[in-house]
Formats: sequence, C-alpha cells, structure tokens
Amino acid sequence: MNYQLIKVCGMRDAQNIREVAALGVNLIGLIFYPKSPRYVQSISSDAGIIPDYNGLNSHTPLPLSQGEGSKMLDKQYKTVGVFVDDMPQNIVTAVYNYHLSYVQLHGDESPVMIDNLRRTLVPDIVPQIKIIKAISVSSAEDLKRCEQYEGHIDLFLFDTKCKGYGGSGQKYDWSVLEAYTGPTPFLLSGGIGPDDAARLRDFHHPQCVGIDLNSKFETAPGMKDVTKLQQFLLQLNKQ
Repeated sequence: MNYQLIKVCGMRDAQNIREVAALGVNLIGLIFYPKSPRYVQSISSDAGIIPDYNGLNSHTPLPLSQGEGSKMLDKQYKTVGVFVDDMPQNIVTAVYNYHLSYVQLHGDESPVMIDNLRRTLVPDIVPQIKIIKAISVSSAEDLKRCEQYEGHIDLFLFDTKCKGYGGSGQKYDWSVLEAYTGPTPFLLSGGIGPDDAARLRDFHHPQCVGIDLNSKFETAPGMKDVTKLQQFLLQLNKQ
C-alpha cells in the first residue's frame, strides 16, 4: 500500500515540528481542543508562531519566528487544525492565525455547520481549505455515519471509538473498513505504532490515501520521538 498522506498529529513544539517535517511528513496536526493534553493554546492574530511551551521536556521549545510558519507550510508540509464541537468563529480564527490548510472535526458537527464553515473560509480566507471529518469506529455499523457527510467534506479519518476524542493509542479491527464503500477518501487512524509498518503495507482499501500517527510515537504528550518515526517510515516504504 502506497500512502500519499502521512499525518503526525498532536504536535506543538516548534523544533520538534521542524524535525518531524524534515522526515517528509505531509501533514502536521495541531489540536485546539482544550481538554486534550496536546492542546495548542491560542495566540494573537497572525502572530505566525507556535507558542513556547516550557516544561514539556528538558529542552526549551523554540517557537517559530514571525512569518516562518507560513513559509515552511508552503514548502514542506501543511497544518491540520483539530477541533471538537467548537464554535465556527474559533475555528476561523485558528485557521487564520496558524495558516491552516485543513480543518479536522472530531465531534458531532452537522453537515449544515460544515457547509457554513466552508462558505466562511472560501474564497476570502483559505480558498483551498480541506475539511476532514473524524468517525469513531468499533464495528461496521459505525460507518453508516459517513453517509450524512458525503459531499460535505474532503476526507474522512477513521479512528478508534473510545471515551475521549482520539489520541487514545487504542486499535480497532481494520477489517471492518471493508464495509465502507463511499466515494470520499480516508485516513487510517487509531493506535498506529512503530510495530505496525508491515501490517500497514498489507492493508488495502481503494479509498485509503494516508495514515494518522500520534500517541504511539510520543516521549510525552505533544512531543514526538523523531528516531522512532524515521525508522517506522523507512519500514513503511520498504519494498
């Protein structure tokens, strides 16, 4: 399986983001859900930086300098903002401040809300914005939720059903995704870890275009192990 999109989610340390982006990752996920241990605090309008989070590790995180964020986004990777039942105005503000290329919705957002959000962003703020709708999966029955979103979003993300909103590190049976026959492509998520490269190479679905990586590659919430990610990506692309 050749995955077009590799997304590393739950990041917030600027230097860590630079190191992960250098591995050739396509998408970097920033979580704007306040109850998440990987929450990215809001910053002033168009500051162009990632906040300085002291205490995440023994090194002082290095915030992106003003303007550097958008420059890096254009050339190396795209950023994904993750939201859970947030107010549209908060999402729009984050899209503008952090130069987001994708909005990922992890709650019970309705198709009407999604359409209104897109109309607010397109064409004046981000003409090419992409919207991802996360669907929590434990059985084929859960995939029926996709039907209401077809035609309203650009990508699905199939994550493990759990008490929270992703980042649990728990897996589900990927074979249930055989029941998904919709036209919208999706990202495979849910507890993918360093030992799953071979399993991912063997996974095939006509609408699967990428994978989402998070907690299994962390040294602490929001901090990714760059060496583990590098080794995993080498194994994933092994012929």
